[in-house]
Amino acid sequence: MQAGGKPRIGVIGTGAIGGFYGVMLARAGYDVHFLLRSEFAAVAEAGLRVDSAVHGALTLQPAQAYRSAADMPPCDWLLVGAKTTSNADLAPAIIQAAADGAKVLLLQNGLDVEEELRPLLPDSLHLLGGLCLICVNRLGPGVIAHQALGAINIGYHSGPGTDQAARMAIVEEGAGLFRAAGLDSQAMPDLGQARWQKLVWNVPYNGLSVLLGASTTPLMADDHSRGLIQALMAEVVRGAQACGHEIAPGYAEYLFTMTGKMPDYWPSMYHDYSQRRPLELEAIYARPLARARAAGCELPKIEALYQALAFIDRRKH
Repeated sequence: MQAGGKPRIGVIGTGAIGGFYGVMLARAGYDVHFLLRSEFAAVAEAGLRVDSAVHGALTLQPAQAYRSAADMPPCDWLLVGAKTTSNADLAPAIIQAAADGAKVLLLQNGLDVEEELRPLLPDSLHLLGGLCLICVNRLGPGVIAHQALGAINIGYHSGPGTDQAARMAIVEEGAGLFRAAGLDSQAMPDLGQARWQKLVWNVPYNGLSVLLGASTTPLMADDHSRGLIQALMAEVVRGAQACGHEIAPGYAEYLFTMTGKMPDYWPSMYHDYSQRRPLELEAIYARPLARARAAGCELPKIEALYQALAFIDRRKH
């Protein structure tokens, strides 16, 4: 804990997401520590830079950068910005960097990402999920481009929070960190529902960017791709409802309209594909499909998109 009662924050996985939110929190006066792998030397030397269309050119120099979690001070909050494809390997770093009773916030896309990590963590750690509504990507070592948005919605998954009131107090504490950094943040009472809501955007735009080789502006400019996006969104809503999560009427249309007004954006899955990294197919496609199927709901368009992406993913390695 910092002097003045502010929590100490660690970032595990300082890519576009972890770097952006970490820089914003550090600029708000929080003591933020960044764990890096391949980009450690560059960030240790030159710090972190965010070129933001919203907040301007932001620089954090020096950045408190570490190559090993064992070297980090005990952190009260840990923001996990690494890809879901590496979740099984994250637990040792989280445990090493966590203070007693720390709150671990997964800033990741997809469904049930907490389920994979929870058994690998001590029961004393709180595990939360964060849904980032943001257009951001990495330009180079320690350099991040932020095009639009930035809100983050937070929900409690599991841990020593004994009842709903205690859990929501922790969620509100997390949301308060981001609000203090000038970012919109909402406490979500149902993390599962919040994750399905995020899938309404992620399922169509991430997958179609890879399959069609197109960013959001051309996808939204063509009648055929627009129709496919809306059909995929409708299937996500149907899957969520089958699993007991009510998506508000008009929510999919709101996201669709919002995307049409956004700056042109290449979703994160396209960047993974172009840089020959594994695609996050399990969290974004396979798990929602399995959940819906178990509830008696088939999602044929999402299934077809998933099968095509799995073929592409296998071919590029």
